[in-house]
Amino acid sequence: MGSRLLVRKPLSVMREELHGEHRLRRVLGPLQLTSLGIGAIIGTGIFVLTGQAAHDKAGPSLMLSFVVAGMACVFAALCYAEFAAMVPVAGSAYAYSYATLGELPAWIIGWDLVLEYAVGAATVAHGWSHYFQDFIGIFGVELPRELRSAPFDYKPALGELVSTGAILDLPAILVTIAVTVILLKGIRESATLNAVMVALKLAVVLFVIVVGAFHVDPDNWRPFAPFGLAGLSFFGHTILGETGKGGEPLGMLAGAATIFFAYIGFDSVSTHAEEAKHPQRDLPTGIVASLVICTLLYVSVAAILTGMVPYTELSIDAPVSDAFARVGLPWAQFIISLGAVAGITSVLLVLMLSQPRVLLAMARDGLLPRRFFGSVHPVFKTPWKSTLLTGFVVATLSALLPLRILAELVNIGTLLAFLFVCAAVLIMRRTAPDAARPFRVPLYPLTPILGIVICLLLMFSLPTENWLRLAAWLLLGFAIYFGYSRKHSAMAASPSR
Repeated sequence: MGSRLLVRKPLSVMREELHGEHRLRRVLGPLQLTSLGIGAIIGTGIFVLTGQAAHDKAGPSLMLSFVVAGMACVFAALCYAEFAAMVPVAGSAYAYSYATLGELPAWIIGWDLVLEYAVGAATVAHGWSHYFQDFIGIFGVELPRELRSAPFDYKPALGELVSTGAILDLPAILVTIAVTVILLKGIRESATLNAVMVALKLAVVLFVIVVGAFHVDPDNWRPFAPFGLAGLSFFGHTILGETGKGGEPLGMLAGAATIFFAYIGFDSVSTHAEEAKHPQRDLPTGIVASLVICTLLYVSVAAILTGMVPYTELSIDAPVSDAFARVGLPWAQFIISLGAVAGITSVLLVLMLSQPRVLLAMARDGLLPRRFFGSVHPVFKTPWKSTLLTGFVVATLSALLPLRILAELVNIGTLLAFLFVCAAVLIMRRTAPDAARPFRVPLYPLTPILGIVICLLLMFSLPTENWLRLAAWLLLGFAIYFGYSRKHSAMAASPSR
């Protein structure tokens, strides 16, 4: 029983799958991969979550929060790059865990990636909706109240859920449908559209930094850390730092745990390993380059926003455009809202592009129904059935659940996946020391160990309910695994195992 749960998938088997009839088309180069990474990273995190994290958790010390969260991602990114170059197949952390930790841990990570990408995409669609409404509001267009947002929201000041008076978030549904149609067409078309939107939003981000710098008041940075530099908790019990009315930790570390969502895009680059032209060379470049570029931009924007407007007055839903309006630059609202709509669309596109490829990898191994999740369109060469399912799930979640709940749920799942990948590098160096590694993690074993430590630190800085939601999600995953996946596992059923 135990040996079946921990059966590993040999690297040779993974490489053989690259030549099967269900393989994906290799069309992505280093610039496209870096663009996909930037496309997934810069969006809701910079245009939406900066306001929430500064207002609720960290104040101006949000600048340091981005640095801490970025450090966790740097260590994890280097570990991702080593694996992606070794085994350039679809599946990301799921595939790496299968080769190193065994089937059950791989299932946990695969199920966890479903949480990261699907719920992450729903969070992004929710942020897109607010900026879209802000954009059309410039022209005097306003949606009915019932169709503007999720039916309820969580208010940290009250520590409880409150009704918004809405029924559903209609713009979030519509943008999800539009992105799903684009993704069905093909990876080349999706990557081209993403590159255009990335160029547009980078121009807007640079506009925010350059123009906003002339309206920074250094007094707004005092106090720099109104809630302290801590915010560390252990399963809901604050052990270092202040505590909010809802029992949640406050401080710079708590802010880092919240805005960690802003970085989740870089790992989506590894899910497209099977579609890279030269994966051993281009994947590490795309992963690391996109992360470094975005970290520098994040810290700069956090400094500008908290310098332009007191952190207590930052908007939760559209902080960037609102900050410019507050300093007497309403004309900038059009530019920023347009860039935010394009930028957040590209994040949604990349996350929804990544989710079906994880499901495809799991279906190849028999852990999900192969006829559905493993189906690749004969013409477009995309996993079309799982793309449709992903679109339906994302539209439903984004229409009904509020931003705060969605973002923090994604964070804890993503941190868990990063932790597993760092641990997998340590294990693979021992179990397969002679395997070809076109890219090797620098400063081994310090890099993966620091990645594990910082991921745990940020996980413990999240509120208790996030651990409870993660536990509930994993219990559902265990039910599916023992009810279906273990019985249909290709590796466990292999005579050689």
